Amino acid sequence: MTDELPTHRRTVTIEGVDLEGGFELTGTLMDERPWASSPSAVPLLHHLSLTLRIDAATMTITDARAIMHTYPHEECPSIEPAFRSLIGLSIMRGYTRAVQERLGRQCGCSHLEFLARAMGPAAIQLVSSSARRRGVTAIRPDEEERLDSWLVNTCHLWADGGVGFEKESMNWHPGSDRYPAPSVDELRRRHDA
Repeated sequence: MTDELPTHRRTVTIEGVDLEGGFELTGTLMDERPWASSPSAVPLLHHLSLTLRIDAATMTITDARAIMHTYPHEECPSIEPAFRSLIGLSIMRGYTRAVQERLGRQCGCSHLEFLARAMGPAAIQLVSSSARRRGVTAIRPDEEERLDSWLVNTCHLWADGGVGFEKESMNWHPGSDRYPAPSVDELRRRHDA
């Protein structure tokens, strides 16, 4: 391990809060040169933020605001309004692809687009954290929308027909048991007992 300062540091922070009828999620991305001690060495390359308001009933974005606080080119902030195209987008299935289609490559800013993509999964975690904060112990979507419709293929655990759904078939639900959740084998033993 070296005592030298890092050459580059990227920090991404995403924070969410409950609002009446929804949530607000703010992501911040900073690119720094920790070794740079003078303005000419540009110690702070990027300081960008993106705030999304999300309707709890529909899980759609109702407002989106990008702000470039520190940026490398005078023209950079001209892309901020493009991020309003996130309004109306569902943060559920297809979110990442839709963000890339609307704001990827020459249509946006690669750093803000990266931040927007990272905020989709964080929004799902915000829903879970919000429920737990309110004392709801098991996260269940509305009756009309089954758990698998918004978790299927989001990761290896929730692969179609995978471990998460096998657990659900034994009356386990996210947030209904200890953390981390028990293994399939343990749930099967309980279920068969």
